[in-house]
Amino acid sequence: MNKQQLASTIWESANQMRSKIEANEYKDFILGFIFYKYISEKEVRFFREQNMSDDDIKEMDESDTQFVEYTKNKIGYFISYENLFSTWLSKGSDFDVSDVRNALSAFDRLISNTHKNVFDGIFKTLQTGLSKLGETATAQTKAIRNLIQLIQKIPMDGRQDYDVLGFIYEYLISMFAANAGKKGGEFYTPHEVSVLMSEIVAEHLQGRKEISIYDPTSGSGSLLINIGEAVSKRTNDRNKVVYYAQEVIENTYNLTRMNLVMRGIEPGNLNVRNGDTLEDDWPFFENGRPETYQYMSVDAVVSNPPYSQKWDTKDKKHDLRFADYGVAPKGKADYAFLLHDLYHLKDDGIMTIVLPHGVLFRGNEEGEIRKNLIEKNKIDAIIGLPENIFFGTPIATIIMVLKKKRTDTDILIIDASKGFEKVTKKNVLRSSDIKRIADVVKYRSEIPGFSVRAKKETIIANEYNLNIPRYIDSSEATESWDIRSIMFGGIPKKEIALLDEYWDALPGLREELFADATPGYMSFTQEDIEGFVSGHTAVALYKENYKTAFDGLRETLKADLIDHYQTVSAQAEEDKITEDIFRRMAAIKVIDPYSAYQVLDDAWGPIRIDLEILQTEGEVVLTAVDPNMVTKKKDDKTYEVQDGWVGRILPFDLVQRVYLTDELQALEQMQAELAGIPSIYGDVMETLEEDDKGVLNDDNNAFVAKDVRSKVDEILEDVETAETAALQKYLTLKRSEKQAYTKSCKDVDWTAMSAGANGQYSKATITARISELKRQHEFPEDSIEYRLLYVLQTMERESQLKKEIKTASAELHNKTKQLIEEMSVEDALKLLEQKWFTPILSGIGILPDKMIDALVAKLTALAKKYQTTFAEVGDRIGKTESKLSGYIGDLGGSTSDMEGLAELQALLGGLK
Repeated sequence: MNKQQLASTIWESANQMRSKIEANEYKDFILGFIFYKYISEKEVRFFREQNMSDDDIKEMDESDTQFVEYTKNKIGYFISYENLFSTWLSKGSDFDVSDVRNALSAFDRLISNTHKNVFDGIFKTLQTGLSKLGETATAQTKAIRNLIQLIQKIPMDGRQDYDVLGFIYEYLISMFAANAGKKGGEFYTPHEVSVLMSEIVAEHLQGRKEISIYDPTSGSGSLLINIGEAVSKRTNDRNKVVYYAQEVIENTYNLTRMNLVMRGIEPGNLNVRNGDTLEDDWPFFENGRPETYQYMSVDAVVSNPPYSQKWDTKDKKHDLRFADYGVAPKGKADYAFLLHDLYHLKDDGIMTIVLPHGVLFRGNEEGEIRKNLIEKNKIDAIIGLPENIFFGTPIATIIMVLKKKRTDTDILIIDASKGFEKVTKKNVLRSSDIKRIADVVKYRSEIPGFSVRAKKETIIANEYNLNIPRYIDSSEATESWDIRSIMFGGIPKKEIALLDEYWDALPGLREELFADATPGYMSFTQEDIEGFVSGHTAVALYKENYKTAFDGLRETLKADLIDHYQTVSAQAEEDKITEDIFRRMAAIKVIDPYSAYQVLDDAWGPIRIDLEILQTEGEVVLTAVDPNMVTKKKDDKTYEVQDGWVGRILPFDLVQRVYLTDELQALEQMQAELAGIPSIYGDVMETLEEDDKGVLNDDNNAFVAKDVRSKVDEILEDVETAETAALQKYLTLKRSEKQAYTKSCKDVDWTAMSAGANGQYSKATITARISELKRQHEFPEDSIEYRLLYVLQTMERESQLKKEIKTASAELHNKTKQLIEEMSVEDALKLLEQKWFTPILSGIGILPDKMIDALVAKLTALAKKYQTTFAEVGDRIGKTESKLSGYIGDLGGSTSDMEGLAELQALLGGLK
């Protein structure tokens, strides 16, 4: 199930539940049940690993205390068979809300002492909220039954290339934005921002054998999950990462634990607590005794705290977290969170925190804290993010990177506010944006308009103000106009020089495209700019060099991915190909290598999923097809039905394009013809007179079939030819007379019809032939008769096409299914090669064309900009005034009119 399908599924359920619970509470129910399903399935997998049969599992209950303790020691909890999620589903109509209450109560009792910190009270929100699902037990049962039927479909096998629980959380907060997220004080960190922070942190921690990371405002836990994965992929051992998390909202604290457990993190590596980060430093004092406090430091701290939150500053100046820097103002706790994070950082650690822009320039207490951080050399980098990328606030934010001990004294400042794509109403960082930022942080690169290493002296000169525009001008240059070019024409050389990167990449093009006009100005030598540029030898050479740069890429991909699909690491391979692409792009001018990387990343998701399926289930899945299940709705209820088949690995459309081209082309031709029919109707409707619109619907935007047919029958009633008259006469004859009439009548083409066994023609056959002949009557093309007959014929063709398309589609679908199932592994791998590599190679291959198109667009705009001089405009105005003055001379009127016209003529004459 992809993100779109999952979103559609949970939103449908949310709408059904709206009458029972508040919108912002829905997520707590669905996420709680999802987690219960997860731990139920995990226990069943554990049982099967013990070689237990289905019958053995059905016997599992609390009476076998020895096995209960064994299970608790191994996985941290025990769930009886009667309380498993799958058992709830199997009960059908016998399921009751009490089953859930009993199961959750039993779970609390059967948690191992060693796992209390992970599981204790994790279902509290769900337990206390069940009564909200209906006023009666029956209503509650119905609501829960619908919910667990939905959750049954949600994937939890780890094959998705996204955080399922985090995605549901983010999606629901975005959909319920009016009363969720902000209202609950929850600030979800979008996945893309988490990934960016993860890459920065993981790069710094590279090479360490054991790593500890801490999020003091953990929310759903997505930041910890992403950073843990980024770190573990570099160490190849996710169990070497220890997680610390703190969350003040109890519901969200439970969600943090659920999400971390569902990602397969060992319970022994989890340290999660429910508490106010600013009021209760980590960890709690034992039994409320401050003298038992133990300082905790970690390799990395990551956080996205609530922005500009109020907090209690009483006695905080003595707090060790703030003593060396200052206390944040009570109206804005941003720096309090930052200093808390910094306090728990090891000397060689790193922290990233998301904050509002105001922390960069606000004064008073915040100004003093910022000054101390700069003087103590703690701020490593500042990254300005686009606005409107977070849920709950449209404001632009920053990521601040800090280290306790730094060798550099400057601060890397990045303005990444322009790099994003619009997705519905939100701005989203693309993978290429994330990599560009992470690379600049890694190499501390300076890129004009994007990044700068601000020297400490410069910052001090700016009075410790770190507002990004003070250091980077990323504003788009406003278009300037050359006055001389406006007056006399010509293209300013300084504007041509703005395209120097293109001229450098395409030597000789500028010299042939422009000619000197006057000092400082040039003119185009070609009228057809696009044709000239596209056909220039420099462009051809550029494209050839680009193609050469990527020679062998397909072979490399095939050798790594296809030939070793059973063992290759998807993550390691993506990293390897990324390095290869950047190496190949190093000698290519103008084209941004990050655009090529974006092509790769866009295509990599399906490859990663396919590899995991292949490595888990083996080559048999290459030729496997599965039922294509779709959701239908009837009587306000949703249910799943099968709608054909889908390849588990091989897409049907790819198989058809390669092996069933004739059938596919025939089907596509019919579909194209069908798609063009509405325009035929539209063209005819535009020609109808008002009196002829009786065949249209009430809105006059569609033909009514029965009215068209009736009108055509009426029109054809008066059509008569010698053949139709002869056929009408045939219908009046006696049986004994028909044989002779057939032989003697020469007006009828008797061979156009099929006679019966007795040699005679039925009434239906004759009537059909008469109708056919009448329709062949040639009405004038501009007549209403011709148009309506054309519409009726089109309607009949439309109906015929729909039937033929349905039949052809079914036949093609079944042929495709059979082809996949009977395909050899070798042929399937060839198709897989096309599926995986075509998007990458074609996407990278068209980048030079896009670059040339961009150049042509700039040149065309430059030509149009100075195409008409001011003198030409004045000449046109003068000619128009002369014509107008002449027209005035031809006018007549009253005495007062003529006086006015004479004055206007004099004025026009003076303007010349």
